[in-house]
Amino acid sequence: MDIESILAVKGREVRTIRPEATVAEAVRRMRDEAVGALVVSDDDVRIHGIVSERGIMHAMADRGVAVMNERIGDMMTKEVFTCFPEDRVSAIMAAMTHRRIRHIPVVDRQGRLCGIISIGDVVKYRLDEIQREADAMREYISGTR
Repeated sequence: MDIESILAVKGREVRTIRPEATVAEAVRRMRDEAVGALVVSDDDVRIHGIVSERGIMHAMADRGVAVMNERIGDMMTKEVFTCFPEDRVSAIMAAMTHRRIRHIPVVDRQGRLCGIISIGDVVKYRLDEIQREADAMREYISGTR
């Protein structure tokens, strides 16, 4: 299955934040919106970077609580790994594991932001897929007796 299958169920909404926002604002938004990452964009289409709970924690460990007053654009991850809607879920799961990342923005072929997936989305999709397979097998077995 492909990433589009996940987006069709979870939706395509992406939480973004502008590069000039402060880390404190990002932390509040992540808490209030119950998300683990925000895509950094000034137009909600082009990706400038990404900021995650983990990235903020690492910045605080390195520079202390003063990081809360820094601009997101100064501490965001600038090299963002992205995927396409037609990418296979299994390949993206492997990339998340290998790269140790939990959030991947989804872009179209023109590089425009069109969704985001988290490791939780991928795991939920895979568990649902396993359940569907098990249900189909039970139905098949009970129908052949």
